[in-house]
Amino acid sequence: MQTLIKIICLVVINIGFSFAQTDSTVDVTVNISNLNSNDGKVFVGLYNTKESFLNKGYKYLSTEIKNNSSTVTFKDVPNGIYAISMYHDENGNNKMDSNFLGIPKEDYGCSNNAKGFMGPPKWEDAKFEIKDKPITQNIKL
Repeated sequence: MQTLIKIICLVVINIGFSFAQTDSTVDVTVNISNLNSNDGKVFVGLYNTKESFLNKGYKYLSTEIKNNSSTVTFKDVPNGIYAISMYHDENGNNKMDSNFLGIPKEDYGCSNNAKGFMGPPKWEDAKFEIKDKPITQNIKL
């Protein structure tokens, strides 16, 4: 009988521990420097798949600009592979302006300071991994 009680207690304790464990999340801080001006806002997108990169993001934030720099922090981001893109909406129209060829007129950047050649930056160049530790990405324009 005592053995049965011990087994039941161990099972209950193990079940309790399994419910207590949660997926690890961290903060992702993005520092953006060398913006053209303090006008407008900076819009920052966090992407969690290659297919969504530069399209539909996982999370978005916007922030003010001070001293031609800006910082945002994405809270509670789960472990995984991510990329960041940002643009400086200098004229305040809530979109990235481009010329008739589709070339951006406003500042933009990506994580790892990825640059595109004859097109936008690639996921492979901008991606980074989150593994249980907070991440800081510095984007210099």
